[in-house]
Amino acid sequence: MPTALVVDDEANIRELVSVYLTSAGFAVGQAEDGITGLSRARSGEFDIVVLDMMLPGLDGASVCRQLRETSSVPVIMLTARDTELDKIAMLESGADDYLTKPFSPPELVARVRAVLRRAAAGTQRQERLSVGGLTLDPATREATVDGHTIELTAKEFDLLAVMMRDAGVVFSRERLLEAAWGFSDFVDSRGIDVHIKHMREKLGDNALAPRFLETVRGVGYRVRKDAE
Repeated sequence: MPTALVVDDEANIRELVSVYLTSAGFAVGQAEDGITGLSRARSGEFDIVVLDMMLPGLDGASVCRQLRETSSVPVIMLTARDTELDKIAMLESGADDYLTKPFSPPELVARVRAVLRRAAAGTQRQERLSVGGLTLDPATREATVDGHTIELTAKEFDLLAVMMRDAGVVFSRERLLEAAWGFSDFVDSRGIDVHIKHMREKLGDNALAPRFLETVRGVGYRVRKDAE
């Protein structure tokens, strides 16, 4: 039986989500604040976490960022705020998907199932990826440049893996959103630019003369097939 953790400080939201997930065949746990939610999410007993953005003690974005330091458990964020900065914060924190409150419980269940399917499919693609001096190991989630380990967030790793599997192919922002998150229709695709900027910093890439990540103006991004 799949397991889900619902983290929200509003008891009615926790109960509503729990009822629908239980009806869909999930065993559900609950937490009412960020600190408790982070502790329970780190336990490894849950297959997915449904996490509110605004939480007492530790906000949802901080919970997700800290969780990503030790775990790749899928996370769906719930938020009452829908600004571009909020969207970028969720993308930056490592969330796999999100819904804006008020939301449709059946849609949330569908999103949970979709995220779990993507996670399961991702574990089946464990081949080691290498382009020039850049190497990714999906099995260990380790990234190295010229033999030196670099620290990537879960989504930075996923985005880089998507492009490395098809090195030389140009990916639009929308295609990268779809490939790494499974959606592209309700998130500002410019959030991808934030990830690319941080990835370049970690790779030691120069945007004007990139070794690995190249911008194709007006189209998107690609990993250079001829990277050395």
